[in-house]
Amino acid sequence: MGYNGKVEISGINTSHLTVLKREEAKELFLKAKEGDEDARQKLIQGNLRLVLSVIKKFENRNENIDDLFQVGCIGLIKGIDNFDVSLNVLPSTYLVPMIIGEIRRYLRDNSTIRVSRSMRDTAYKVLQAKERLMGKNQKEPTIDELAKDLGLPREDVIVALDAILDPVSLYEPVYSDGGDALYVMDQVRDRKNTDEHWLEQIALKEAISHLGERERHILSLRFYEGKTQMEVSAEVGISQAQVSRLEKSALASIKKKM
Repeated sequence: MGYNGKVEISGINTSHLTVLKREEAKELFLKAKEGDEDARQKLIQGNLRLVLSVIKKFENRNENIDDLFQVGCIGLIKGIDNFDVSLNVLPSTYLVPMIIGEIRRYLRDNSTIRVSRSMRDTAYKVLQAKERLMGKNQKEPTIDELAKDLGLPREDVIVALDAILDPVSLYEPVYSDGGDALYVMDQVRDRKNTDEHWLEQIALKEAISHLGERERHILSLRFYEGKTQMEVSAEVGISQAQVSRLEKSALASIKKKM
């Protein structure tokens, strides 16, 4: 599994990553809690695909993929070390938010918006003129008045003032009760790419991975290719009644695991 065509990330061949079965992961978590370092390393290796899935969420930020992967691995390790095995939840529903949180903190701490020196100089001249005209006229000057006073195009004054405004970062903390802070991003609603929707997709893939090959093939034909049970019957070589029975069994299995 590559990332935008890149197979090796941070020295790891992502096409050869292992995937842990749920029962295997549970057993490893129990051993890791008892101090078994080998089990802990297997958990880390077996969940690196989650990190790959998460960094896709940030692919439009033009960040170094290797850096994001390494930061995501830190979140993964924190999640593994703090996962409560007594909770009856899929590990991914706990690990994914931990990975996302670690990457968000990294992006928040490393985000900078650079303004050129000439733009800053122009902005400071505009601010000085604004202060002087306010003192003279006892009212805030308009953009046109500032432009006329400085002999600058109106557009240059607007751009200069915008350049020195403090932007509200999506990673700006707005509240903290001593634990993880609440960021502006957490209050911006994205109805399509929500963490909840994302976790559901990961849980669905994990549940489907436990099905047999024939059941997965039938579900693919039925729900991805939109074929009828009769069409599936003809392609797979079994009766329509068998297709129906296998389909219901597979859907029940997915529902149970999710």
